[in-house]
Amino acid sequence: MTRVLKLTLQYDGTDYVGWQRQAIGTSIQGLIEDALQPIEGAPVTVHGAGRTDAGVHALGQVCSFKLAATIDPATLARALNAVLPPDVRVASAVEAADDFHARFDATGKVYDYRIVNGPFISPFARRYAWHVIPPLDIGAMQEAAQALIGEHDFTTFRGAGSEAHTSVRTITRVASSGSGGAEDPLTMRFEGNGFLRHMVRSIAGTLVEIGLGRWPARVMKEILESRDRTRAGKTAPAQGLFLVEVRY
Repeated sequence: MTRVLKLTLQYDGTDYVGWQRQAIGTSIQGLIEDALQPIEGAPVTVHGAGRTDAGVHALGQVCSFKLAATIDPATLARALNAVLPPDVRVASAVEAADDFHARFDATGKVYDYRIVNGPFISPFARRYAWHVIPPLDIGAMQEAAQALIGEHDFTTFRGAGSEAHTSVRTITRVASSGSGGAEDPLTMRFEGNGFLRHMVRSIAGTLVEIGLGRWPARVMKEILESRDRTRAGKTAPAQGLFLVEVRY
């Protein structure tokens, strides 16, 4: 008799090819599946709530899988953490409903994008933030970000290779905190019902262009409505992005 288990994971994505198992390189999914196999005595397929890209981090990634082994969730978490690398941790493990699916049951996600703005970034922060040297107008960035709130077609910010059937998503909240200094990074938080591949990073890159004064804040609405990827800024580096929470 099988059960469905739900794990909440934290990981530093720097050294990984992303969530999804791939032919070349180490993935988070692959690590979890490999760690589960000796416990189950057979291969286990793990479903993630989202496919974080190479270099992207997670504070609250969620995955689910079926398990026949009788191990209790707390013991399972300890067993997995004993064999996983130290930059991948199981924060919690619980038994879920028989029909629970980490991806298809998710109702929303929260992402943070972090920027250190100024001439200096600590070597201990460089793996976890985008270093932008010229001064940013954070107020202009905040103003521009409000144009994203609501239900929109986010084709403008959709990365190549996206498998989503529609580009329509709803962003419910965009907020920012931090001065951007080396000790107080600018953190832009995006909350919504779902995000396209590279969407948050493309938005972050566009907001930085506005923060640098290259475009006025009001142009964000035009960029969004153009549905033209070439109108937006560059895709921000992966190391600044964190999957903070998956909501159900």
